[in-house]
Amino acid sequence: MAAEIALARKESPHRGQVLLGFAKLACAEMPHTMARLEDGTLNEWRAMLLVRETACLGAEQRAFADEELCADPQALEGVGTRRLLAKARKLAYELDPKAVVDRASNAAKDRNVTLRPAPDTMTYLTALLPVAQGVALRAALQQAAGALIAAGDPRTRGQLMADLLVARGTGVAMSTDGQPPAVPVAINLIMSETTLFGGHAAALVEEEVVPAEVARLLAAHALSEDLHTWIRQLYADRRGRLVAMSSKQRAFPQPLAQLLRIRDQGICRTPYCGAPIRHADHVDPVEDGGRTSAANGQGLCEACNHAKQAPRWRQQVTDDGIETITPTGHRYLSHAPPPVGWREPYYVLVAPGRYQLVA
Repeated sequence: MAAEIALARKESPHRGQVLLGFAKLACAEMPHTMARLEDGTLNEWRAMLLVRETACLGAEQRAFADEELCADPQALEGVGTRRLLAKARKLAYELDPKAVVDRASNAAKDRNVTLRPAPDTMTYLTALLPVAQGVALRAALQQAAGALIAAGDPRTRGQLMADLLVARGTGVAMSTDGQPPAVPVAINLIMSETTLFGGHAAALVEEEVVPAEVARLLAAHALSEDLHTWIRQLYADRRGRLVAMSSKQRAFPQPLAQLLRIRDQGICRTPYCGAPIRHADHVDPVEDGGRTSAANGQGLCEACNHAKQAPRWRQQVTDDGIETITPTGHRYLSHAPPPVGWREPYYVLVAPGRYQLVA
């Protein structure tokens, strides 16, 4: 159900799960919050925050909190999100202090590190840590950066903290020229050789699309520091599709699984899902005669791979891509993204009966 909600709302499967959980709690146990959502006093985000902050309470206590916070629409007039959140947390702690403390203790199980793209070929590396570990890590980076500044390093404190994090996390040496530390680079080169030697088509480094000049600088920087640099050439056909591979094995062999990951640019093939690929999956299952091939393969995240195994979910390969058919009969089509730097040939009419290739 969560996966169907996600597709219908054009959201990721994780978001569909969050929305389903919110709906189940709000409809069954928080009628006043639902009423405020319906009359426009609360938007969806603020209503979800109220459900989240009271999720640790029992049904009766949550109903009481719902009435205290949302029974009177006038009480919400002029109340900002931060203030509303603070009121919900304070009320939850007053109703059941132990549940709130237990929830905080269990939150440490959710610690993780995530990576997401940022503008200008940068990335956000985010660590969700218990407060003590987070404060200690930042203090250590600040102290080490301060020592380098005192020794005359021209970089700012923020730059030094970022460079120290990379150097200590990867084991490479700190740079002395003011540039970020050089790290080993694997360039999935989905373009012609001319790009590496001066062309302008974009490149793909792991799942990140980068300009050709940036890719060349990455490779040059790694080579100048005597680090391992791999350049993998992948060839596309005249329609821009990567060359297919096939295998008689049931599981995708490593090279073929890697081709699927590169072809789908590291992102799950399910429409609207932006999660990283975790599984190499058969569109047409092996038990139904599906082949272990690039044409019958796709890269999926764990959640989407498990969701498609549910009863009455179907997938099939068509001329236009991979079609997903949900139990309700809705159909969604996904396409493999074109290789980075590739575009459809474009012709213009320059004279009667004469066309010129411009791109």
